[in-house]
Order: sequence, then structure tokens, then C-alpha cells
Amino acid sequence: MARTKLQHRRFWFQGGFFLLFILAPPLDLLRYDLTQGHFFFLGMNWTLGIDALINGEISALHAALNIILRGFVPLALVVGGLIWTAWRFGRLYCGWLCPHFSVVEMINKLMQRASGKPSIWEKNPLPELQPDGRIMAPDKRLWPVTWLAALFFAFVWALSLLTYLLPPFEIYSNLIHGTLTGNQFRFLAVGTGLLFIEFMFARHLFCRFGCAVGLFQSLAWMANNKALVVGFNKNQARLCSSCNNACDNVCPMRLKPRTLKRKMFTCTECAQCISACEQVQLNHPGKAPLSWVTDAEAVSVATGRPVTPTNSKRVCDSSSPCQEAGS
Repeated sequence: MARTKLQHRRFWFQGGFFLLFILAPPLDLLRYDLTQGHFFFLGMNWTLGIDALINGEISALHAALNIILRGFVPLALVVGGLIWTAWRFGRLYCGWLCPHFSVVEMINKLMQRASGKPSIWEKNPLPELQPDGRIMAPDKRLWPVTWLAALFFAFVWALSLLTYLLPPFEIYSNLIHGTLTGNQFRFLAVGTGLLFIEFMFARHLFCRFGCAVGLFQSLAWMANNKALVVGFNKNQARLCSSCNNACDNVCPMRLKPRTLKRKMFTCTECAQCISACEQVQLNHPGKAPLSWVTDAEAVSVATGRPVTPTNSKRVCDSSSPCQEAGS
């Protein structure tokens, strides 16, 4: 599927955050060093001052303030910010930033090119006709590429996770010179193996049922009936008769967007369904049945009750991501 403006923008967000995920440890932007026993944050040693308290260098009051200001406050800001964002906009982190989900989407696409199905658990192949009108026939020659991509990103993930715990340049040097310690080698080998299995056989299933970060975002999102959600305009439902369920086919979480919010519990707000709908309905500009909605229209998606004419808002199409369409 050719990228719309919205998907092109999301691609750059995902790519940038994936690079940040890899570069954060060597740049000391964020990591925990097991050899020194404290965090590094933005190039600074980030400690709670416990050792200084034990050595009599600071008072108990000073140590308590360090724990609050350097421990509880940053944690509360990060967790609170993530929960608030999810409460208002859903699993936006998952669909737009998460370095795991970007790999999930890439492997999905490679597997679909190789087998016609985005997952080995899919019962039937997806239609070869794509939302942009192209025909994409399965090509079994791409299976080796799929396996190699899953193995490569499993190794990158395992290596990155190890650098979050041990000095990054020591790990890189040991890897290049073949002098990894036994524990370092075992971590990389086991981590790569487990992640390879997950990337090949689980992917979206892990996102749906195994990711705690995603679960808490979904719970926060479900608590707000007015939160951003993919809405289906039933007045334009007749346009779906000329479509091959493109919105269902492109969903990386294997959800069905034209339904109630509770059935889209794990929606990542990636908006691929919206982009696919807009591409199919190019001959009907402004009338695509799917779009992001908030407020009264979002309540309708959450409860199944009809939209109240007043205070409704349809937002976020590919040309103007967050623009009111009426009140």
C-alpha cells in the first residue's frame, strides 16, 4: 500500500524513535549501568544519593529529597504522562513510537509479500488487490528475506537491551573483537533467540495479550468515552460495497475497525485503516466512512448509541490530522 501523508509522517516518527532507542545508551541519554549501580540521564550520573548518605556526606533530609525529586517525581511524570496521553488519544505511543511495533509492522508486510498472509495464524490469504489499486501477488522467494529480517532485528533488540545494562562501548568492542564474556554472549544468544521466535510467530499477539505497557494504555483509553477513536460513519456505509474490506486487511493488530470501541481494545491508533479507506474512496473525497473522531462521535463508537447532532466532532484525516469539522 502506497503511503498517505499521514502514514508517511508516522513512518518518520517510528524511524526516529527506533534510532533513539538504539542510540540512547551510547549517548548516555538514558540507561542503567549495572557496573556502577546507577542511572545515566542526559549525560549525567543520576543517583539517589544513598551511598553519600551511608558515607555521611549528606543528611537524611537531603537523601529523602533526592529520592523524591530524582526517583518518584520523574517516575510519576513518565507514567502519568503516558497514562494521560493514552486516556486522551489511545495507544498513540504504540502506533507512532514503539520500537517493537515498528518491527511488528515491517515483519507483517514482509510475511504478507511472501505468503499472502500477515501472520502464519491467519486462516486465509488476504486479497491481492491493495487499497491503492495495485495487485500484490505472494512471492515465496521473499521468505528468506522475512526470516533474515526477523533474525536481524531480534539481534539488534537484544544488543540494544544489553547496552541499557552494561557500558555500551565495552559491549560493542567485545562484540567486534570476539571477546564477549560468557554472560554477555549468553544474554545476546538467548535474547536473540527468544525475540526471533516472538517476531516470527507472535508479534501482534504479544502486543495484544503480553505487553503491560500496551495493556495499561488500553485500560486508560477505555475509561474515556470521548477519547480519540476510529469512527465508522454509517451514513457512508454504502461506499463499502465497492471495497474488499481494505480497512480490516491492513490492520496490523488484526482488528475490525468498523465496530464498537470495546472490540478495538488494543487499537494502536496507527490509522492504517483510515488511510486504506481514503485510498479506496479517492473518487469520493471527504466521504470516506472511516476517520478519527472525538467527543460525541467517540461516545457513539464507545456505546453504540447514535450521534447527537450537537457537539459532534470529526477530526484527523490525512491532510489535516487534528482539525474540527463541525460543532
